[in-house]
Amino acid sequence: MVLESFQKIFLLKHKVRELFFISFLHTTLAMFLGLWMFPQFAGIIMIFFTVIPSIPFMLSTIRGEEAKDESLAMERTLLKEHSRVLGYYMSLFCGITAAFVFWYILLPEQSVQLLFGVQTSTISRLATLVSGSVASQATAFKSILINNLRVLALCILFSFSYGIGALFILTWNASVIGAAIGNFIRTGISKYAGVLGFGSVAGYFNIVSVGLLRYSIHGIPEILGYFTAGLAGGIISVAVIKQRFRTKEFFHTIMDSLDLVILSVGLIVIAALLEVYVTPAVFG
Repeated sequence: MVLESFQKIFLLKHKVRELFFISFLHTTLAMFLGLWMFPQFAGIIMIFFTVIPSIPFMLSTIRGEEAKDESLAMERTLLKEHSRVLGYYMSLFCGITAAFVFWYILLPEQSVQLLFGVQTSTISRLATLVSGSVASQATAFKSILINNLRVLALCILFSFSYGIGALFILTWNASVIGAAIGNFIRTGISKYAGVLGFGSVAGYFNIVSVGLLRYSIHGIPEILGYFTAGLAGGIISVAVIKQRFRTKEFFHTIMDSLDLVILSVGLIVIAALLEVYVTPAVFG
């Protein structure tokens, strides 16, 4: 209840930075609860307890956006209003991801395996797809795009069916990205320390910066696409619950949600292109 209240207060006051730190805090708490309560299933418990405090926040914002669809007429105004909420969602997501990265780097190897074992297997499979020749890159792009579009469809379906169902999918993606960045930084620091020792702060800062940039290039548009799709599904869900099917407002809500879905698909395509062709070329 305390964390939920903090999130609502920061949303009302437009405190995006504070929302980042609150999400970092409740994700940290979720990780240690998972390790303490059920070590064998720590990864699942971690996702579950990370999602719980964000449920009221997500529901309140979705209801607010659906209400805007009924009161505002211009599409540009609606997209501008939705972009503000998407900014809150990205702040929430970044705080969750940052917590996963931070503790992946600092926790002992055994704890990391308990929390991120499944995520590590997923990362290895995706890395195999992306690396290779130009011909295989085209295949990798197709595979990654299809997979990401499938996740996008699930975000819409889960948001429509459960209201905040997409939050589970997005938290899982945050854990995968956090594990990927954390593994890159942890491995880089280990190699750097083994060769040059622990004397250079600049060297470690460079490793952290490269790790964040490597996955942010395609990660930001990809996650933004998922959030946009989840918002669209949630808005339709609230409109259906109100049962105003033959009204002008309902039609306007459907058209606005369709715009959001088209935008989300475009973001997913861009993210897949960046992941397959840009990131490997820049970072090798």
